[in-house]
Amino acid sequence: MPSIHETATVTSKGQITLPKSIRQALGIDVGGKVAFELRGDTVVVTRAEDAAHEDPAILGFLRLLERDIRAGRGIEDVPEPLLRKMLSTLEQPVDPNAEIEGDVEL
Repeated sequence: MPSIHETATVTSKGQITLPKSIRQALGIDVGGKVAFELRGDTVVVTRAEDAAHEDPAILGFLRLLERDIRAGRGIEDVPEPLLRKMLSTLEQPVDPNAEIEGDVEL
């Protein structure tokens, strides 16, 4: 990665604007996240990986869905027209009847 030196000004709220050249070098776009690590008197900024969604409403829904799946409630085949439409939007072919390889986490 090329060496880039940029300066940013801290606002009264403690905010900075990440310079465009840094955002581009890290591949960070609108809504992207950065991580800060303090090493002595040096701050290292890296692109942060997206964390799991932590919205309490979504978490509650996912827990309810998981309980239903584990109990076998409300499980039905996807209607064929919907399945064909979903498969038609994919960039790579997918076999919905293929065995799932590896672990699956709910």
